[in-house]
Amino acid sequence: MNNKTHTPLFHISKRGALPWYAAWAIRGGALILALLLCALVTTLVTGQNPIDVYITIFKGSFGSSRRAWVLFQNIAILLCVSLAVTPAFKMRFWNIGGEGQMLAGGLATAACMILLGGKLPGWLLIVIMVAASILAGAVWGGIPAVFKARWNTNETLFTLMMNYIATQLVAFFIIVWEVPKGAGQIGIINQSSEAGWLPVIGGQKYLLNITVAAVVCVAMHIYLSYTKHGYEISVVGESENTARYVGIKVERVIVRTMLLSGAVCGIAGMLLVAGTEHTLTTTITSGRGFTAVMVSWLAKFNPFMMIFTSFLIVFMERGAGQIATDYGLSQSFADILTGIILFCIIGSEFFITYQINFRHGAAKED
Repeated sequence: MNNKTHTPLFHISKRGALPWYAAWAIRGGALILALLLCALVTTLVTGQNPIDVYITIFKGSFGSSRRAWVLFQNIAILLCVSLAVTPAFKMRFWNIGGEGQMLAGGLATAACMILLGGKLPGWLLIVIMVAASILAGAVWGGIPAVFKARWNTNETLFTLMMNYIATQLVAFFIIVWEVPKGAGQIGIINQSSEAGWLPVIGGQKYLLNITVAAVVCVAMHIYLSYTKHGYEISVVGESENTARYVGIKVERVIVRTMLLSGAVCGIAGMLLVAGTEHTLTTTITSGRGFTAVMVSWLAKFNPFMMIFTSFLIVFMERGAGQIATDYGLSQSFADILTGIILFCIIGSEFFITYQINFRHGAAKED
């Protein structure tokens, strides 16, 4: 009796570690594919020359000096939040609460500006704002960490729910502080006195934010790579049982790391409120807390690689928005293009981690 063993046409298996240049070649190919798909979709919708589409994408970020500064400002804030969530992710603590932690920091900053503006020297007000934003963000990150450490709650759901609570808190205080009453918004805080506004350095409004993000990037790299705390985060991320075996207090590491993540998110919220927008809204974070998750993962938790991934995402988002503006399309079309780009970039990680093996030759017969 003959038994035929049929093997599938292909199967998926996990790759070994790829050289860094091979991994980035795959990502580069995904980016090119994303550009081609965006150009194709835009050409089909608008009838425009694909070359004009690419020029429009570039113009969206570098069409003028102001656009370039806005690009780098957006990169700085996204990078700051990405760096904030990275220690938690490296520890395998799924902190999806970057949005809420940023809002908490922004709310604390706005409160200091509104309640203390004009009552304290400018330098002292800024010091208090920095401390308040760090404390608020740390508390917002620390609450789910304590519950995780003590009662092993689901950190993904917990941090996500904290986002909604922070949003509603901001909405409440907007009504309390709204100017004029019934406007539904705070407006520019301390517009006449500029009390609490972060200083402008080098004549550029966004340079301070960019500088702070660069300092945080270097500091986070040193913290994760060369300190005892960074080592403990790595060990806990690999195996909590191993960490306990070598004497690491896992619960303490969880709480400490989330306090750090929340504090850095709080700083990002302060930069937005006091350094860029000078107001507070429920949408001031613009979804950066969620985008930061992708930035951190794409960069494999490497702070310096996050600079590139942050640039890539912000550049393509602004390019998609410029296409929608120039060709008279709705913002929904820009969101479609952004979705195509992110789909290709995220999809490239599959081919970096896994490989597809095709069947060779005929099926074996016994």
